[in-house]
Amino acid sequence: MKTTALRTMLAPIAWGTTYVTVTELLPAGRPLFVAAVRVAPAGLLLLGIGRLGSRWRPHGAEWGRTAALAVCNFGLFLPLLIGAVYRLPGGVAAAAGGVQPLLVTAFSWVVVRRSPRRHELLTGVIAAVGVGLVVIRPGAGLDPVGVAFAMGANVSFAMGVVLTKRYPPPPNRIAATGWQLTMAGALLLPVALVAEGPPPGLAAGNLIGFAYLSLVATGVAYLLWFDGIRKLPAPAPPLLGLAAPITGAFMGWLVLDQSLSPVQLLGFAVTLAAIARGATLPDAERPVRSAPWPERAASRTSAMQTGGAAGSATSPSIPTCR
Repeated sequence: MKTTALRTMLAPIAWGTTYVTVTELLPAGRPLFVAAVRVAPAGLLLLGIGRLGSRWRPHGAEWGRTAALAVCNFGLFLPLLIGAVYRLPGGVAAAAGGVQPLLVTAFSWVVVRRSPRRHELLTGVIAAVGVGLVVIRPGAGLDPVGVAFAMGANVSFAMGVVLTKRYPPPPNRIAATGWQLTMAGALLLPVALVAEGPPPGLAAGNLIGFAYLSLVATGVAYLLWFDGIRKLPAPAPPLLGLAAPITGAFMGWLVLDQSLSPVQLLGFAVTLAAIARGATLPDAERPVRSAPWPERAASRTSAMQTGGAAGSATSPSIPTCR
């Protein structure tokens, strides 16, 4: 499990580099365009790779689940996050990520009736304080619209974490991630054209930024992230996700020559302790893995043939976070 946790943490580390990438390499003031170009190439690439292993694609109710995940994980989250990065100074946009553990805990209770444990709430509060100490600097401006974007992005992402944990795992994880990204791109591209106008001219630096953001910080990162959500205990992924704002602050120091105060160093220590907690949670909540799509269909057919009572006993159910 520790290996899985460390592998999963590579995703938020990659996301933490997007703060510098967006502000330094990508066109300014185009959050919808940036989000669309980030997801569409990665989605098409993963669909192609996934097709090499199998011809699986969503069927029936899986289309609705995939669409819901595409909206939460990408369609709403990315443009709101990028909009917050444009409007908020320094790491203020990243600070909202500190509430992820608490949001996931709350949505787990609402969606799947998973009662929060006291230590999870305490760890979530400590994590939020630690991230705040790291990324919020004295005198940092708080644009109300930017703050609303940042909080909306984290609400969307937290719901995506909970739904990913709740829904049955797809038979082809690469293809399923590709479908989510492609559906989000198909949603964002026309909206970007209407709201922001024609695409801007792209310089060499823009292309490098988009290539990194799409292939590494999206395609590879989300494959690792979704795999970790499936395998790790429910409270672990949001704690590991705190590596994103920490990485963002570190990149600001490394690339943008931003200073680190003693208070920020204390915040680093507190947040790293929360991340370590997420990486060492016991495997007491491994999700019940449902059968792949063909087997689920066969189970339903068998249940219908054996009558109402037997059908109730054998019908498959959607696994929860427990």
